[in-house]
Amino acid sequence: MKIVIIGAGEVGYHIAKALYQTNDIVIVDQNEEACARADELDVHVIHGNGANVSLLHETLEDAGLLVAVTGSDEVNIVACMASKLTVNDKNKLKTVARVSNPDYIDQPVAKRPQIGIDLMICPELALASEVAQILAIPSAIGAELFADGKVEMMEFVVPVDHNLVGKQMQDLNLANCCIVSALFRDTEVIIPHGEDIIENNDHIVVIGKPASMKEVRDLFGEKTGKRSKVLIIGGGIVGFYLAKQVAKSEFDLKLIESDKERSLVIADELPGVLVLNGDGTDINLLKEEDISDMDVVISVTNSDEKNLLCSLLAKQLGVKKVIARSDRSDYVSLFEMVGVDSAVSPRQATVNEVLKLTFGQGIESITTIEGEKAEIVEYTTSKKSKIVGKPLKNVKFPPGAIISMVVHKGNTVVPRGEYVIEEGDRVVVFSLQSANSEVEKLFK
Repeated sequence: MKIVIIGAGEVGYHIAKALYQTNDIVIVDQNEEACARADELDVHVIHGNGANVSLLHETLEDAGLLVAVTGSDEVNIVACMASKLTVNDKNKLKTVARVSNPDYIDQPVAKRPQIGIDLMICPELALASEVAQILAIPSAIGAELFADGKVEMMEFVVPVDHNLVGKQMQDLNLANCCIVSALFRDTEVIIPHGEDIIENNDHIVVIGKPASMKEVRDLFGEKTGKRSKVLIIGGGIVGFYLAKQVAKSEFDLKLIESDKERSLVIADELPGVLVLNGDGTDINLLKEEDISDMDVVISVTNSDEKNLLCSLLAKQLGVKKVIARSDRSDYVSLFEMVGVDSAVSPRQATVNEVLKLTFGQGIESITTIEGEKAEIVEYTTSKKSKIVGKPLKNVKFPPGAIISMVVHKGNTVVPRGEYVIEEGDRVVVFSLQSANSEVEKLFK
């Protein structure tokens, strides 16, 4: 597919990086440094304004997808609208716009075909939703829903000296509707077997039916019997979205914002949240607010460096779990290496949605975990899928991948060797990067 990407920043660059080997990529940006970085990939780079109609007319010939991911909502929206007006066949060209302003979008992903945008994505709201899902579980660092909420994925950390340490995987005694899909240990990724031993600080990915996952949360969680105390540092778009979601739940919530006017706006919008005007790196302020008594501190300012500093200060002052926003992808693993429990990036939501469009029919959702070491992909099978109509034990499934769950006519099951997948089934697959292309072939 020919894909035109407007914007060569972090998001645009990583979309191009993920797609250039199997697609014809054109990337447009006005920033010379961003163009130079994109030029390192095997892509066609154009230095110019992506909302320029003349430039779009020249660039969009034979294109199947336009992705507008600059730092300006308006430029992204105009680029998509102008693209639809420029091409002869509007149905052939799909358009995607990244937007952040709540005036334009109130959910992570929305469709706006009436104005020429097939998909509108808000990375900040997607990030806030992701963090909100994992807040209530002390040991959880990741969560995602699949198959319209019928399948849930959670990633847990095994605390040092937890009663699970030293036990075999089979000793977990999970419900029939749950499965351990992966185990991350340092730099190693393991698809576990019953005899594998659980060690301190292992990251365990469990996939299952939401009703059964409650027992898993109890297994890894801490039953404190009290309301969790949460502190959000940063009242920008992500912080505000997150506070708005968390305020609806059973949490004692505080938010620190350095800008006084912004603090007043948030306090007015969210009367149930204690908003403090101050600096999240101010140790005296943190001590005054009893930060050591917090269950979770989430730093989501617009500065990666400040988020890291705030998180490390919180850890040093005794906070149990810290979560930090990182816009730069190369910082995610660094953050976790130096003590941040979970580093989350808003760009990944946009990348995943674009990947779904390029894969064509069959892909319902994609979630990357552990800094892109692996993916969990939800497929819907068709009659052409090579995996349909035969027992799974007879399917040549690639090493490094496992079918975790199948939703058949609304029923969620963990498939065994004799299980036969049928047309229309929704199949959730855990896959290492090395196995992705082979897995896709089975479902096309």
